[in-house]
Amino acid sequence: CSVITDTREICENPKFIVGNASRTDICQGQLGDCWLLAAIASLTLKQETLARVVPHNQDFDRRYAGIFHFQFWNHNKWLDVVVDDRLPTVRDKLILLHSASNNEFWSALLEKAYAKLHGSYESLKGGSTMEAMEDFTGGVGENYETKNAPDNLFAIMNKALDRGSMMGCSIDITSSAESEAKTSTGLVKGHAYSITALIVTFNYSKVQLIRIRNPWGQVEWNGPWSDGSREWNYVDQAEKDRILKKSDDGEFWMEFSDFKKNYDKVEICNMTPDDLTDSTKRHWEVNMFEGNWIRGSTAGGCRNFIDTFWTNPQFKLQLEDADDDDDVCSVVIALMQKNRRKLRKEGMDMETIGFAVYEVSDEDQLGKDFFRYNASKARSRTYINVREISERFTLPPGNYLLVPTTFQPHHEADFIIRVFSEKKTAAIEMGSNVDADIPDPPPPSAPEDETDEEKGLRRLFEQLAGADQAISVRELQQMLNGVLSRRKEIKFDGLSLSTCHSIINLMDVDNTGKLEFQEFKVFWEKMKKWIMLFLSFDTDRSGKMSSYELRIALKAAGESEGRLKTKKTMENIHSTLTISWLLSWSSSLELPPLPWRLLP
Repeated sequence: CSVITDTREICENPKFIVGNASRTDICQGQLGDCWLLAAIASLTLKQETLARVVPHNQDFDRRYAGIFHFQFWNHNKWLDVVVDDRLPTVRDKLILLHSASNNEFWSALLEKAYAKLHGSYESLKGGSTMEAMEDFTGGVGENYETKNAPDNLFAIMNKALDRGSMMGCSIDITSSAESEAKTSTGLVKGHAYSITALIVTFNYSKVQLIRIRNPWGQVEWNGPWSDGSREWNYVDQAEKDRILKKSDDGEFWMEFSDFKKNYDKVEICNMTPDDLTDSTKRHWEVNMFEGNWIRGSTAGGCRNFIDTFWTNPQFKLQLEDADDDDDVCSVVIALMQKNRRKLRKEGMDMETIGFAVYEVSDEDQLGKDFFRYNASKARSRTYINVREISERFTLPPGNYLLVPTTFQPHHEADFIIRVFSEKKTAAIEMGSNVDADIPDPPPPSAPEDETDEEKGLRRLFEQLAGADQAISVRELQQMLNGVLSRRKEIKFDGLSLSTCHSIINLMDVDNTGKLEFQEFKVFWEKMKKWIMLFLSFDTDRSGKMSSYELRIALKAAGESEGRLKTKKTMENIHSTLTISWLLSWSSSLELPPLPWRLLP
């Protein structure tokens, strides 16, 4: 059974950092967070970046205050995370991340701070090395599949290291039973490794080598160019002494061709969006947006679901100027979902996400027909359940619409999207307002000019109004429930007094608290209009109107710009709510509070 122990009880002379923080300070414990440890090992190779994440001016000496500070990039902001120095132990031995030195604690405290950022140690089980590398740098990720990688992958990775990028690699698994299974060559499947160096050396001929580290601090490759292999016998002794360290520390060399055969994925976190296949370093402009996919409103799913795809958030990009010495625009788009690790305790995990880019004219938010008949100009290569996907594109100058989505509709998540471009790009979110231009009903006719329908309406009014010639809240409720309950094509459970109060408040021009005949007549015309609108756009004839059907109905009724956005939405809106809410909305031309008590 583990206990939480103060570092001064674990050893007599605790140190934050012994000598210099290095990759050998990272040894995995009982927590399945090898992806995080692989990123920390890469972080130690970047001393300037390490000093920001792990401020070195803290220790257990006279400045000791029982707390330690760490900094992480979190959704486009740098956060300072403070933790105490009490750590999980068994018999005074650390059971999670620890250093090879028994009295060094920076790596264990860094893991604790990262766990605090995401809610718990438990939330760190399983993940992508890229995720932690981005949190340490705020960088931009790129992924390569070694079996389908460009021929110059070695040069790309070498340039990445020269530019200060962080790199990791892993071997895919085909089932959960293979997770962390050791192969005959000493490699571990479904396990995250750090890439710490690439060199070209000579034995009989030129050889490309890659150095890899297992965060376990042990279990190494045993094939060609491993620590004790005969290939090293043909390397110049001085060169061999410089690059080879014979010890079971989890770090080993491989020939690059063997690396591509045995590993499946390479993850590179670049400090800037510069293309690793290009020798030019650029200045990048950045646009960042935060948004959300809301069930029943903005969670439209991918283009497979064409009826709802158009309801996803839309962002307009204006690429006005081409890159220097080119006639196209370089753009990197990175879509990241937020706080999914924290939500694991609520049974949620990473959503499957992707995005598409459409070329458009200078117009407002686009509807279903546009996406039905127009193909995307660019898109993410695949939909995948990772925290962030990023893609690099070259597009001609023009106007574009970026549509980030989950794969399935009705799946909720928050996201941020970063758009990097060499030249300044105008970018705005489309449809952030609900607005309409709906003409007011015609003024009431004089009694002598009333039509037969109006005379019938007057008789109905006089029967309900009584001697005061005005309809109260209860009288209005009685009348509407009687009329609407006869409409078989509408599912109707009755209007509440609260809804009738809202109707009177909106239609009561003279503030008497009741509806006189002329006010009642205006209301009646509005109600007829919205009932007909409801019936026209209840396309599935369910007697209910989904929020997607409602948005189309509002657009047809005169919506000029915008989308229906509410933080609490539902897949289906009951017809009672729809009719009364539409009446309120049409009268005020603002979004009134939704009467949630009317929901079925």
